[in-house]
Amino acid sequence: MPFLSNIIADERAIHLYLEDLYSSVVLKDVVKRNNIRDVDLLERIITYVLANVGQTFSANSISRYFKNEQRRVSTDTVLNYIKVCEEAYLFYKLKRRDIKGKRILEAAEKYFIADHGLREAVYGKTAEDIGQILENIVCVELLRRGYEVTVGTIDGQEIDFIGVKNNEPIYVQVAYLLADKKTRDREFANLLKIEDNFPKFVVSMDALDMSGSGIKHMNIEKFLMEEF
Repeated sequence: MPFLSNIIADERAIHLYLEDLYSSVVLKDVVKRNNIRDVDLLERIITYVLANVGQTFSANSISRYFKNEQRRVSTDTVLNYIKVCEEAYLFYKLKRRDIKGKRILEAAEKYFIADHGLREAVYGKTAEDIGQILENIVCVELLRRGYEVTVGTIDGQEIDFIGVKNNEPIYVQVAYLLADKKTRDREFANLLKIEDNFPKFVVSMDALDMSGSGIKHMNIEKFLMEEF
């Protein structure tokens, strides 16, 4: 959201701007265009998706969530509401790719938001969400650079992102901090299972470069600024 650079020193103004922007997207691009009558339900579904950015869930799980709140919502309704949000470029849906089988899996997609500032405007801001925010930033950056982005799986383990451009993939793992050897080993291990020579990255907030075993470790700022 480029206008934010004009008010970067005023946190209250930033929050109000993002709230107004969210209202504009939801009310104008989603509600009016699709003649949605149950605006409250739409906003509740959006809030659920925002709360679970980068997490695996299904329309069935959302439907069950509303059932627990004594509200009956069909999975078709959930899917339709999420779809219109995708068409308004509020969410991006990432499918899951089996790296060894080289096929797209039809279940357990993940959703990311076009700008995580909108998530803060709706869902609030908590320090515990830093991992989700970092994943969202990396996802949007890969899309911005023209990659076709999916979530990867290999031997039952997850690779956060596979980006494909010009028929060549890159693989990206995202972590908040590589605080200890156990964390470093975990983030590198899944990438080491991939038996090809295409670029592999671990992106985190760490300032120290921990690259090794053919895997490039990058600070998030460097990842966003440099070509690769």
